[in-house]
Amino acid sequence: MKAGVFLAMIPIALHAQDAREIVRKSVQLDQSNGRRARDYTWTGQRFERHVNDAGQVTSEKRDRWETIILYGEVCRKFTERNSKPLSAGELRKQQERIDRQVAMLRNETPDQKQRRLASEEKAREKDREFLSEIPDLYHLRIEREDQIEGRPVWVISATPNPSYKPKTSDGKDLLKIKGTLWIDQAEYQWVRIEAETVGTLTWGFFLGRVNPGAKLIFEETRINDELWLPKRQMVSGTARIIGKKISGDEEITWSNYKKFSVESNIVGQ
Repeated sequence: MKAGVFLAMIPIALHAQDAREIVRKSVQLDQSNGRRARDYTWTGQRFERHVNDAGQVTSEKRDRWETIILYGEVCRKFTERNSKPLSAGELRKQQERIDRQVAMLRNETPDQKQRRLASEEKAREKDREFLSEIPDLYHLRIEREDQIEGRPVWVISATPNPSYKPKTSDGKDLLKIKGTLWIDQAEYQWVRIEAETVGTLTWGFFLGRVNPGAKLIFEETRINDELWLPKRQMVSGTARIIGKKISGDEEITWSNYKKFSVESNIVGQ
């Protein structure tokens, strides 16, 4: 190899390594943010729409809820389901369920609470351990620099690395997805992800299938100048579940984050 060609390849190699390390740091921060999210309450909304082969809307529904923290445990309190506000009876049943949960958790001993939270944290880490594989699952490249909400970000492309052998089932699925990541330059936090399936995802002994071309957008926002939490998720595409074709999109938004304190109202009035 000529010296000039070798020297020309050095910046390319460093550029690729930088992208990998940037993504590795962002994965580690995601785990930390997930733990600290338990210090907050928030509101959520899901909007779902189905369309037929002609692109006509066949059904729509909206759910709204409040997420509250009960002695360290996350609990949803719905205010709207299937585009309809909950009735007085439904609200009462929901409040009764929350009251029972509060009573049970309030009576825990310190050791019981510690064991419960440790078990929940272990389960959460197990569910998200596939994220640590991302720097190896993909060929990563810094494509350009940009800004989101006035903050400088790196724009990094991620294409599947077929030579990598995933250690988790979720990791195997990720090899059928390509994407682009927007990562905050100051805090190494992913701010936006755009992904697209390039293969068919299956689950439940092939009872469910997500077709190639399905798209995902995921966005996070900075809260109280201390951590990043989900802001918006949009999924669109076609799937087949138990032989039935489904086309449409789903959007979930999270907002109104508030730091939880002993004064927070964890039960309804």
